[in-house]
Amino acid sequence: MTSKIRHVTIDSADAYALGSFWSKVLDQPLHEDDRPGDPEALIAGAGLLFVTVPEGKTGKNRVHFDLQPQDRGRDEEVERVIALGATLVDDRRRPDGTGWAVLTDPEGNEFCVERSAAERAG
Repeated sequence: MTSKIRHVTIDSADAYALGSFWSKVLDQPLHEDDRPGDPEALIAGAGLLFVTVPEGKTGKNRVHFDLQPQDRGRDEEVERVIALGATLVDDRRRPDGTGWAVLTDPEGNEFCVERSAAERAG
């Protein structure tokens, strides 16, 4: 018998707050039972489970998300997630429209925003 990945679990200082950030980024709700102060928060549609842990982040992520916007361009998506609380840490966008942006979520976890499918096709 094989296994499947049920969740990708993300350690956090505040599971509900970080889960709420990603819920807005992905436009998918937190589980209906999740409340502020809970030690876990789940975005079931994305398979992301946030858990509160006592230790802080100490280094670069070994795994990160690469986001591809669905209904807007890459640059618009970068601005949107910054408005939600992300921070731009490395801008690898090129003048010819290729490249990506590296950001961190409110707890310092790195993720990238790539070009949309429409931008790749154009």
